[in-house]
Amino acid sequence: MEALTPGQISPDFSLKDAKGISHQLAQYRGKWVILYFYPKDNTPGCTVEACQFRDHDLTLKALNTVVLGVSTDTISSHEKFINNQSLPFTLLSDSDGKVSQSYGALFKLGPIKLSKRHTFIINPEGLITRIYRQVKPAKHSEEVIEAIKTAGRD
Repeated sequence: MEALTPGQISPDFSLKDAKGISHQLAQYRGKWVILYFYPKDNTPGCTVEACQFRDHDLTLKALNTVVLGVSTDTISSHEKFINNQSLPFTLLSDSDGKVSQSYGALFKLGPIKLSKRHTFIINPEGLITRIYRQVKPAKHSEEVIEAIKTAGRD
């Protein structure tokens, strides 16, 4: 499989959220989407990253942006993570790793499958505008917000 690059149409998918409701990427057309993959709920780096997105929620909404977090964790694990951290955005369960794999964000070690910490910014037309393969959780939300602001002026 070839790696995704900016300018490509983002692969669509259907994944369930913490309440068991299916979400398709296509349903977010007309909005900016931050599609961020992360390894594990309630772990230090993943909690920092999620809380940074949480703390910038109003700024992101003002930029017509939705945040979708994806990991291989279960629906119930996502529900606990959302409740523990008061996350105002959707977490999606990619338990078989197929969506993570389609984005080049899957790490496999024997039977263990984890999503890598990668982020994709998708514009309102569904095109990937930016890909982050090296993410520093503490500052990532700020860098993504700046990228959306800049892209919105192009």
